Amino acid sequence: MKFWDIRKVENFSLNLQLENGKLEKPRYSKSSSKGFRVLKNGFWGIFEGDVEDNVGLKEAEKNAFTQGDGDIEEIASKGSYRMRVKRDPQDVSIEEKVELLKDIEKIIRDVCVSTKVVYFENRRKFQYRDSCGSEVEYEVLRTGVSIMGVGKGKSMQFLSKRQMRVGGYEVLDGVDDKAYEIVEVLPKLVDASSPPSGQMNVVMDSSLAGVFVHEAFGHAVEADHVLQGATVLKGMLNQKVADESVTIIDDPTLPEFGFFPFDDEGVRAEKKEIVKNGILKSFLHNRETTKKLGGVPGNARSQGVDVPIVRMSNTYIDSHEYRFDELIEECGEGVYLIGSRGGETNPATGYFHFNAQYGYLIRNGELAEMVRDVSLSGNTLEILKDVKIGREIDFDPGFCGKAGQLVPVSDGSPPVLCRATVGGA
Repeated sequence: MKFWDIRKVENFSLNLQLENGKLEKPRYSKSSSKGFRVLKNGFWGIFEGDVEDNVGLKEAEKNAFTQGDGDIEEIASKGSYRMRVKRDPQDVSIEEKVELLKDIEKIIRDVCVSTKVVYFENRRKFQYRDSCGSEVEYEVLRTGVSIMGVGKGKSMQFLSKRQMRVGGYEVLDGVDDKAYEIVEVLPKLVDASSPPSGQMNVVMDSSLAGVFVHEAFGHAVEADHVLQGATVLKGMLNQKVADESVTIIDDPTLPEFGFFPFDDEGVRAEKKEIVKNGILKSFLHNRETTKKLGGVPGNARSQGVDVPIVRMSNTYIDSHEYRFDELIEECGEGVYLIGSRGGETNPATGYFHFNAQYGYLIRNGELAEMVRDVSLSGNTLEILKDVKIGREIDFDPGFCGKAGQLVPVSDGSPPVLCRATVGGA
């Protein structure tokens, strides 16, 4: 066999959900699994099971049953990481966690016809060894609350806020502020007007611009998509793909929701400049895509001990020079869009379609009335060629799905002024 690796992952999770004041049964989950990979004759053999290392490797080798073209970048990493937290969630009683949810629900109850508040905590212990001599291990905690409310007026509207990061129970300090944002916005949103439609100037807030950079651009720089020819950025390395004010970074070392100290192939995490001053500098890689395309590995991630694939971590547009009021003034006539309700993108063509949570019209360089059910669409590269970027970066946490696997990520950006097509959702 040319190469082997062994991963052991232990997960402990707790979920609490309070829906319309009613507490659902707490959901605990605890799992421990081992994954074995063997690269033989260019073909991967894979086995998962709680067995001795030599047994697991033999079973994996049996599954490498034909000739392939797989190869990997052979590097060795060693290290250990233990996350220090101010308050371990396991030291906080269920009663205190439930009380927190009730307090949040109480804040938003009067403006909502339906409410849901969810608490979660997760502890991931990871161990990795391979034939190159790598030996790494880490333990990382994630904690968070998501708040959802439905309001009713001229229309029925849904609004959600999240506070989730790596860390202990201290992550939830100030989470009440998220609930008060719903109280402030939702009563206006249910009576807001529909937006105008057509191509216009758009200021995306940090949350929506972050979703844009993750969905519309980030997936297009994942090197497995490049190898499949399924990205508009294939063959564009070291070429200009955006305005020179645009720098896009993927950084798993930031203490945001997508943090990891080592990836799932044991490679030490490091910050990567994907785009610098408008020039495409690198794709995101695992060891196999690095061997085929060149570059730097370190973005292999998996759910549990599934096969590690190329994934983002904390992906963001770097800050630039414009103050928020300058962006609104520069916009002149258009819309300011806030938050995201998801959407879709096609990395192969660069076209995207997102739904914002809500927005405001911009008239004569000033914010005007609120609008609801707003969609935003366009071509990623066309938009990035003509943008103005703000100063203050905010990150939004979430889970990204790819090949049936969900991993925690975070995306961020300052507010961004661009030109795109706006319409009703």
